[in-house]
Amino acid sequence: MISKGCEQCAMGGKMVLFVYGYCDQRDCFYCPLGENRKNVTDVYANERKVESDGDVIEEAKRMDALGSSITGGEPQEALDKTCRYISLLKDEFGEDHHIHLYTGIPGGRENMRRLAEAGLDEIRFHPPLELWGDMHGTEWEDILYIAREEGLTPAFEIPGIRAEREFLEFLDEGAAEFCNINEFEMSDGNYRRMQEKGYELQDGHMSAVDGSKEAILDEMGDHERVYFCTSVFKDAAQHRNRLKRMARNLRRPFDEVTDDGTLVYGKTYTPAERFAELGVPDEFYSIKSNHVEVAWWLLEEMIEDGDVDDGEIVEQYPTYDGTVVERTPLA
Repeated sequence: MISKGCEQCAMGGKMVLFVYGYCDQRDCFYCPLGENRKNVTDVYANERKVESDGDVIEEAKRMDALGSSITGGEPQEALDKTCRYISLLKDEFGEDHHIHLYTGIPGGRENMRRLAEAGLDEIRFHPPLELWGDMHGTEWEDILYIAREEGLTPAFEIPGIRAEREFLEFLDEGAAEFCNINEFEMSDGNYRRMQEKGYELQDGHMSAVDGSKEAILDEMGDHERVYFCTSVFKDAAQHRNRLKRMARNLRRPFDEVTDDGTLVYGKTYTPAERFAELGVPDEFYSIKSNHVEVAWWLLEEMIEDGDVDDGEIVEQYPTYDGTVVERTPLA
């Protein structure tokens, strides 16, 4: 089974809204947060640092977002801020803008009520690893029913560290709606701590941890409401599809959108007047403060014909920071 939030994520339609970088409950050795996100109060919409509410709305529009995922740190530890952003997105985009939230604490009834009133659709709990297998009869069981009573869809989202059948029991008992298991990964933020714990990368993988996937799939993978999200899928489908959505929305008439969701164009420091002299249609180039951006194939032809001296082909992400992936000189 795949939830509505995951369907939208697979399509690249979920904006990631990072609301709060602190998490006072525990210091998980597998926490993937990098230094720029850990223990900060800054807000990020995808890769964009948020300076105003308008930035959040603009970023959602840049990618034609179908919904948003709220993450941290711990969003419930900044509940006023979290609820305000949920309401902001619902007010701007309507009830169909699906919002889910990741949390590592139960939070209690009042938090569930406030989140539901703000417009949250789905809440995904990540209990501490040390409690796995011993959660029945605790606040972690209670909060699933409380969240449902307050109008939220309760679920689990856990890292694929090991198989744990108690999560299946919660599903069969009707307490949780689904359980997402993310393939266990090593990142820049947790690599050293993971190595200290004895974890290693799978052969041929950039981030997936060796060892746990097969056991988890054997123990839990057949349940109809368990979804195992691989690291390859997150990169090849979710992230790439989000980039493609952004690229299609932001592309200029002369930009080429690649299969990876990047934008490709030409760049030259040739004076803009030269393009007018050559009769280049306006839709094939854009004049910047100190250079001209132009259809890459046209720039290539112009250099080959001797109409322009030099330039380069630029490939960049369609994200707010516009990270350049590659530059290919033309001469």
